Amino acid sequence: MSIENLKPETLALHGGTYRSDSATGAVAVPIYQTTSYQFRDTDHADKLFSLDEDGHIYTRVSNPTQDAFEQRLAALEGGAAALAVASGQTASAYSILNLAGAGDNVVSATDLYGGTWALFAATLKHFGVEVRFVDPSDPENFRRATDERTKAYYAESLPNPKLNVFPIREVADIGRELGVPLIVDNTAAPLIIRPLEHGAAAVVYSATKYIGGHGTSIGGAIVDGGNFPWEEHAERFPTLNQPDPSYHGKVWVEAAKPLGPVAYVLRARTVLLRDVGAAISPFNAFQLIQGLETLPLRIRQHNENAVKVAEYLQGHPKVSKVIFPRYATGEEKRRAEAYLKPGSYGALLGFELKGGREAGRGFINALQLFYHVANIGDARSLAIHPSTTTHSQLSEEDQLATGVTPGYVRLSIGIEDADDLIRDLSQALEQA
Repeated sequence: MSIENLKPETLALHGGTYRSDSATGAVAVPIYQTTSYQFRDTDHADKLFSLDEDGHIYTRVSNPTQDAFEQRLAALEGGAAALAVASGQTASAYSILNLAGAGDNVVSATDLYGGTWALFAATLKHFGVEVRFVDPSDPENFRRATDERTKAYYAESLPNPKLNVFPIREVADIGRELGVPLIVDNTAAPLIIRPLEHGAAAVVYSATKYIGGHGTSIGGAIVDGGNFPWEEHAERFPTLNQPDPSYHGKVWVEAAKPLGPVAYVLRARTVLLRDVGAAISPFNAFQLIQGLETLPLRIRQHNENAVKVAEYLQGHPKVSKVIFPRYATGEEKRRAEAYLKPGSYGALLGFELKGGREAGRGFINALQLFYHVANIGDARSLAIHPSTTTHSQLSEEDQLATGVTPGYVRLSIGIEDADDLIRDLSQALEQA
C-alpha cells in the first residue's frame, strides 16, 4: 500500500517507517532514553560521522524516538523530512539561522506571535540578521523589501493573534521568481492549512500546541518540503552550496543527494542542532507522538466548538468585534477560502471588548472553566489578554502591528462541551 494514498487520520498512526520495535515487537514507539549509541567498530563510527551511513551517534543530534516522530510528522505534512527540536522558538530561530548570517536579511509578515516578533526584532539583530517587517495584506510588499542579501520570507499561516489567513501561494510565487524560499509557521492550523501544497519551502511548528494537545510537553519541528531549488541559487545560499568548514568541508546540497531533497533540514540537524544543541528529549518526542495520533480527531472537535463560541460572541452586546476566519470579508475571505480546508476555521478566535483594557482584565479574572495561560492548542480551553501578557514586551506600535489592541481577548477553544464553554464565557462577560 502506497503511503501517498493514506488519509491524515491514517498517517497520524502509521506515517513513517516505524511499524514495531525490531528488538521486542512493541507496537508503541519506545522511549529510547539514552545519551549515546554503541558503534559496531571503528569503521562503523567513521561512516556515521562522515554521513556515509545512516544511524544515531548522540541524542543531541538524533534519537530513535525522535526519528519516529519526525518521520510521521513529515508524512502528515507532505514533506521530504523533518527535524524535531526543543521548542517552537528553537524551530523558528533555526529555520532562519540555517540560511542567514551577519549582514543578511529576512522579510517577515507583521502578523506574528509576540514571542516570534521579539526574536526577530531584537535577538536576531544581535546575530547581525536584519528582519524586515511588511504588511502581508499586499503580497507585493515582500518583493519590494527583497534584495540580494534576502535569505527567506517568513509568515504564520493563521497568525496568532491577528487570525487573518496569510497569502501563501502569492508570496511563495514571488519568492520562487526571486530565488527566496517561504518559511511558514503552521502552528495554529495543522491539517487545515497545507503550506507545502501552496508553494512554501519549509514549515515550522511549535509542537507543544495542537500536535501535542495535552499541554504537558514542549517541542518544535521544522519540516523540509524538499521542493526548493537551492542549487539554482547557489550564490544566495552559501550555507548549503559552499564547503562547510564545521563539517569536513561538506557541501550540503551534495551530501543530501543520497538521502533525497533534504539539504535544508540535513544542515539544520548536523550543524545547528549539533553545535547549538537545543535538542528535544526522547520523553517529549514520545509524548508528542501520542498527541499526533489523535490530532485529526481533536482538530474536528476544536473547530466545531470554535464555530459555536464565535456565533455566541458575535451577538453579545459587550463585544464590538469577533475575529474569526468565518467572519472574514473581501480579500481576507478569499484567502480563507483558498487556504483553509473546506468547513474548517481553526480553533483560535479573538474578540474586542467595548470596555477596553479594564474590561479585558475583568473578563479574564472572572473565567472559571477557561484557563488563563500563555499557550494555545491545548485540549482544554484557554484565554489570554495579550496586551498585558504575551505581547506586553512589545511597544504599543508593535502590538497594533501584530493585531493586539487594549480590549482584545484571544481564546483557544478546546474539546470540552461547547455549551459548558459558552456558559463560562457568559458569566465572565457579565462581570467584564
